[in-house]
Amino acid sequence: MTASQLAARTAEIVQEKLGEDVVVLDLRNRSPLVDYFVIATANSTIHAQAIAREVVDRLAQEGERVHHTEGVETAQWILLDYVDVIVHIFLSDIRLFYGLERLWGDAPQRSLSSADNTL
Repeated sequence: MTASQLAARTAEIVQEKLGEDVVVLDLRNRSPLVDYFVIATANSTIHAQAIAREVVDRLAQEGERVHHTEGVETAQWILLDYVDVIVHIFLSDIRLFYGLERLWGDAPQRSLSSADNTL
């Protein structure tokens, strides 16, 4: 799966688990380390853990293995590192505080609705 396909597939899985405000940032021309961020909001720590678990499990079934995870225990900000795609699952106030969309404001971004999950 290409990085673009992986980002789109990840966003789709997050939406299916009712992740909110799903955004994909295209960092290909802005970061030498990663091609895409997938950013989403969960409504509780249990919800964040469920989203993360679903992403890891479903992508593993499709042949994509997570390289590294962070924050699953506290679930305020969960990071799933797929090397070219990094998934950030935040609680609302934590997402607002860190403002990754503002930090990478010059990157093309795509907000995805449940009816539109292509990149």
